[in-house]
Amino acid sequence: MQNRKQTQEIPVVFKCQGKQLIGMIHQADTTAGVGVLMIVGGPQYRVGSHRQFVLLARYLAAQDIPVMRFDVRGMGDSEGQPRSFQQIDHDIRAAIDYFLEHCPTINHVVLWGLCDAASAALFYAYQDERVKGLVLLNPWVFTEKGAAKAYLKHYYLPRLFSSDLWHKIYDLKFDYLHSLAALVALFKNIINYAVLEASDINQVDWMDVRLNLPCCMRECMRRFKYPILLILSGQDLTADEFKETVKSDTEWQRLLEDSRISRYDFIEADHTFSSNVWRDQVALWTLTWVNGLYKSGEK
Repeated sequence: MQNRKQTQEIPVVFKCQGKQLIGMIHQADTTAGVGVLMIVGGPQYRVGSHRQFVLLARYLAAQDIPVMRFDVRGMGDSEGQPRSFQQIDHDIRAAIDYFLEHCPTINHVVLWGLCDAASAALFYAYQDERVKGLVLLNPWVFTEKGAAKAYLKHYYLPRLFSSDLWHKIYDLKFDYLHSLAALVALFKNIINYAVLEASDINQVDWMDVRLNLPCCMRECMRRFKYPILLILSGQDLTADEFKETVKSDTEWQRLLEDSRISRYDFIEADHTFSSNVWRDQVALWTLTWVNGLYKSGEK
């Protein structure tokens, strides 16, 4: 990830419902009307998995795209109690307010998130007209049933063709009881949550993510009317679950066929894009896509 030039990094402190949030603005020497706001997902520091967030922010800023990354309440250096991804709308809004105030050329933002931060971005985006794009990496659509199905298809089935498994069986080292109990638990989860998949979105509170997160995510994507970049890893159960969710839902499929959705399936990559090659590829896709927003008129 080679940076074309040095950029200025400014530590920032701003308020969200009385709590201090800590972040970093990566300024760019540009009059660009769009900046990228990076949301941290899960219990981690704002530099992100394997420093991906800070490296990406520096790369984009060096390519004339201003970036802000920050810790939500209860995360990293920021004050407050930890909260789940569906409870950080106020944090995202406060960050956008601060970003636009201190980078006066910016009128709109792109939200960038990995895993549950991608889900948080999607939950928030349709509510704020200043958000003109989303970059979603391996979105979190977890349900007990979905996880069980993904685990069966992408772990247990490949294991049947593993020489290591058959060596254990031949050497009488295979734990039949433990494996059987795990399989039974997976099938129970699939059966118990089947009713949720059949639920009518009009008959439940669609924002009750405890009940049916995939339906909530689908409805949020439907309500957001601007471009989305979707990047899915090939070596990741979270991405596998998202793909299985799409395969089993014709409404999801129709949404992802929309011309405003750009999708990359990164077969070699793991959940956090943990190699230099994988991080660089994600950075290039992000840069190319964000630059494309200007050409399409999203300024």
